[in-house]
Amino acid sequence: MMTTIGFIGLGTMGGPMAANLVKAGYEVQGFDLIDEARQKATDSGVHVASSATAAAEGASVLITMLPKGEHVRQALLGEDSPLSVLPPGSIVIDSSTIDVPTTRDLHERGGSLGLKILDAPVSGGLAGAEAGTLTFMIGGESETVDEVRELFTTMGSRIVQAGGPGSGQVAKAANQMVFGSSLVALSEAFTFAERLGLSPEKLFDVLSTSSGDCWALHNFCPLPGLVEGSAADHDYAPKFAASLLAKDLGLAATAADSAGVELVVGLGAKSKLDELSVNSGHLDSSAVITTVGVK
Repeated sequence: MMTTIGFIGLGTMGGPMAANLVKAGYEVQGFDLIDEARQKATDSGVHVASSATAAAEGASVLITMLPKGEHVRQALLGEDSPLSVLPPGSIVIDSSTIDVPTTRDLHERGGSLGLKILDAPVSGGLAGAEAGTLTFMIGGESETVDEVRELFTTMGSRIVQAGGPGSGQVAKAANQMVFGSSLVALSEAFTFAERLGLSPEKLFDVLSTSSGDCWALHNFCPLPGLVEGSAADHDYAPKFAASLLAKDLGLAATAADSAGVELVVGLGAKSKLDELSVNSGHLDSSAVITTVGVK
C-alpha cells in the first residue's frame, strides 16, 4: 500500500473520495481553496496542507478533482506546480471532468517530467463518491492503471480502461451527453403527458417497465413523489447541480464538433441545461423540467 497520497480538490466529490482513502488506511494530504471543504476533510482524517504544492510533497500518487479545465491548468500546468515536486515515476490521476486538449497537455507535461498520467473522470455523483461506488473512465497506460488499481477500487466499484491519453474524458463526455439528453426527454414526456391527462404516477409505471426506462428515471426523476430520495422531493436541492451538467454538455458539444459530428438531440439538451444553469444553476439538474413546456 502506498503510504502517502496527495489530493487536490476536496469539494463535493473530492472530499468523500479522499475520506474513503483514509478509511482504507492511506495517508492522505490534501488541499482545497474553500475553508468549508478543508474543515470537512480535516474532520474525515485528511491532513490538510497549506497549498496544492505542499499537498504533493512526499506523495507517490497525486489525485486531482477540480471543476474545470482552466482550474486544472492553473493548478498543474504552471511553472511551480505540484508536478514539479513529484519524483519521476510518480502517478498523477486527474478525476476532473474537463476538455480533451487540457487533458492531453497534462499528459504531455507529465511525461516530460517523468511522471505517469491518467485521466480518470468519474460517474456516480455524490452518492457514489460517498459510498465508494464510482465508475472510473480511464485514459492512459494500462500498466499504470494496474499500479494504482487498489486506489480505484477503494473509491469506486467499476474501472473502465477507455484507451490512450484523453480517452477517459471522451468517454465521460459521451456519457454525460446521453444522461443529459435522457433527463430532458423525461422532462418533456412528463410535461406533455400530464397536460394530456396522464398522471405522472401512471407514466412512471409505464416508463420504468418499458423501452423508455433509463438510469436518469430512477436516479434523477424530474418530478417529486415518484422515486425515493430524488432531488425533486427536496425542492431540487442539488445532487448534481445544473451548472455542472451544463458544463459537461458543453464539453460533449466541443468534442463532437472536433470530430465533425453534428449533434441534434445533444445540442437540444444542452440548450435546456444552459437555460436552467443561467437562471438557477445551483439547483439539481433534474430541475430542467421547469424549463419545459413553453413554446
